[in-house]
Amino acid sequence: MNKGFFVTFEGGDGAGKSTQIHLLKEYLQEQGCDVLLTREPGGTQISEKIRGILLDPQNGEMEPQTELMLYAAARAQLVAEVIQPALQAGTIVICDRFLDSSLAYQAYGRNLGEAVLQVNQYAVRGCMPDVTIYLRVAPETGRQRIGTREQDRIESESEQFHRRVYEGYEALARIYPERIVTVDAAGTIEEIEQTIRAEVMNRIHAVSGGNRK
Repeated sequence: MNKGFFVTFEGGDGAGKSTQIHLLKEYLQEQGCDVLLTREPGGTQISEKIRGILLDPQNGEMEPQTELMLYAAARAQLVAEVIQPALQAGTIVICDRFLDSSLAYQAYGRNLGEAVLQVNQYAVRGCMPDVTIYLRVAPETGRQRIGTREQDRIESESEQFHRRVYEGYEALARIYPERIVTVDAAGTIEEIEQTIRAEVMNRIHAVSGGNRK
């Protein structure tokens, strides 16, 4: 496959993304695939510095518009420095969050509307996922899973905010059904893993003409 394949994982806090991302990476590597794992915000030296600003609980006075542009700036750097070169080299890229997170958290959670998509379309320069795995979890359940561990600036937002984020993800799944695969995060780790594996492999085979294992 000359062109790589771009997989993103989305979902509210406590959805279990990290576990499933690593399981998928391990499986794909076992199949002989070249896999790159990255995250948002972060993934480059510059983007990780922006991540620190965005998630620091001491930055509670941050304006929603500032938050939007900082996420977009981190994303632009990640796309240019990591994601696009890897895809051009034929690598499978798995990213923990991407543009859909900004749509859910800023467009819906912060009520910033259409400006979020416009800013982020400029940031990603046409680099969009081949498939997005949306792990659906009710915000109340997600917060229970997080438990008493220390929370970052976004995680510590109000229940109303996280409800809007959830509703945003649900809306995005309806708007982009050809790209976004909704997976019930209430299932067992094994059930979720099998569902994700099947979806991703079917799509990889579809774009590669069956040349990949």
